[in-house]
Amino acid sequence: QVQLVESGGGLVQAGGSLRLSCAASGRTFSKYFVAWFRQAPGKEREFVASIDTGGDSTAYADSVKGRFTISRDNAKNTVNLQMNSLKPEDTALYYCAARYYAATRTPNTYRYWGQGTQVTVSS
Repeated sequence: QVQLVESGGGLVQAGGSLRLSCAASGRTFSKYFVAWFRQAPGKEREFVASIDTGGDSTAYADSVKGRFTISRDNAKNTVNLQMNSLKPEDTALYYCAARYYAATRTPNTYRYWGQGTQVTVSS
């Protein structure tokens, strides 16, 4: 099992940056594929970015490609999401999630979830 705790959310003006972190417990974190999802009020949870176990392969939603960067440090059991050029439409509750076998873009394929961290981008 793994427990996930997100941090780094907050209020930022459009065009600004935030860095989200996902801290994991457990000695086998390096075996998990990790993804970030987000959910805005009244909307479904959507895929943002994912990373493989070694950090070599990443994937992004088209809406964040070129602005967000996902990375991981297995020695520190953390996965980060650097968010630049933020837009009001990026406002949402951001979650990290983990699973074995492969990264996917479908929320219900992930077994482990954090509680989320709020990101609010003002115009």
